Amino acid sequence: MISRRLFGQTIAAGAAAASLAACSPKGAPAAAPAPATGADLRTGSGEHTSLGPVKQVTAGVLDMGYFEFGPATGQPVVLLHGWPYDPYSYVDVAPLLAAQGYRVIVPFLRGYGSTTFLSAQTVRNGQQSAIALDVIALLDALKIDKAAFGGYDWGSRTAAIIAALWPERVKALVAVSGYLITNLAANQQPLAPAAELGWWYQYYFATERGVLGYTMNRHDFNKLIWKNASPAWNFDDATFDRSAAAFENPDHVAIVVHNYRWRLSLAPGEPQYDVYEQKLQTAPAITVPTITIGSDFDGAAADGTAYRSKFTGKYDHRVFAGIGHNVPQEAPQPFTRAIVDADHL
Repeated sequence: MISRRLFGQTIAAGAAAASLAACSPKGAPAAAPAPATGADLRTGSGEHTSLGPVKQVTAGVLDMGYFEFGPATGQPVVLLHGWPYDPYSYVDVAPLLAAQGYRVIVPFLRGYGSTTFLSAQTVRNGQQSAIALDVIALLDALKIDKAAFGGYDWGSRTAAIIAALWPERVKALVAVSGYLITNLAANQQPLAPAAELGWWYQYYFATERGVLGYTMNRHDFNKLIWKNASPAWNFDDATFDRSAAAFENPDHVAIVVHNYRWRLSLAPGEPQYDVYEQKLQTAPAITVPTITIGSDFDGAAADGTAYRSKFTGKYDHRVFAGIGHNVPQEAPQPFTRAIVDADHL
């Protein structure tokens, strides 16, 4: 997860100046923007409570769990979750897309749910390119040459990385919070105090006390994150608990801690990913048709101008006022519409 509603202050403080160049939006939108009223955007949220049976497939270094909706012959759509969430973020989106004829794939990322490592010797690595390569391996395992992608938080970052490094595999992209590819050098620069406050959990994970605390209290810890990141989302205990089951994965704590330590250059990556990270540190442009989404979580960055120049193909930006960080679960209908519209840009 990024720094909650202080993300906008992070942008304002210049933390991402090395990789996010502000530019006025250009190009006509594919369709009229979603309505700005939060109550309208939330229509349909919570209608479904099950993703159905989980499937498993060998994908690279993982035995990856995933859910599948829609016809096997439909246009593939891959939906990627963030931290601390899971595929239930798409419990209402997936059937909506399936009803329109899409083949929808919603995987557990490494460290979540039924996704496990094939070998006990594999490094429990949470760096951004490793997660992206997991998804490429999933595409290969399912014999999917090209898919539309949607994501938020870790999922948005992962989808953007795939679009940047393997654009031939991406038909269209929906990226909540815009361009989230991690720039390690930029992450070494201090922010304004108010913005730094939003990163408290990353500093916590940098300590052994944090590792122990997250191990012991991950249920309540992650529920607190949900509430802080989406203060207007009145989710119930059953909704949270369905997702919380995914955090009991035996590698969950190791992956989460490594992810945030790696971002702060406190933990190394692995050499086999260096070639990908070197490319990502140049802040590569994304050329595939893209719709970005800003929400209340993004603060002043919700208008998308800070990252507009990073998307050089067909493009649209939408603002979901009144919606927090877990955009697809909070606003399933407009998120679904964004996927369909991006697919037709």
